[in-house]
Amino acid sequence: MSQVSTTPATSSSSSSLVNAKWDIVISNGIVKSGLGFGAGVLASVLIFKRRAFPVWLGLGFGLGRAYSEGDSIFREAGLRQVKA
Repeated sequence: MSQVSTTPATSSSSSSLVNAKWDIVISNGIVKSGLGFGAGVLASVLIFKRRAFPVWLGLGFGLGRAYSEGDSIFREAGLRQVKA
């Protein structure tokens, strides 16, 4: 006689949905901040005579873009809502 599990399947599927979204957001953050950092280094070397501010500015733009896209991803999935 086999036993049937009575645990709901939605908890594991919702957990995997959140984990998949977090994986996308974190990888997107790494890529965007890396691109911003690289663009900042390139601008610093070619245009601004090796000053540090373009590197930090590029990194900030990359992290801001990653945050914005991550927020959008969680809103589309219904995991985050805006309080009005």
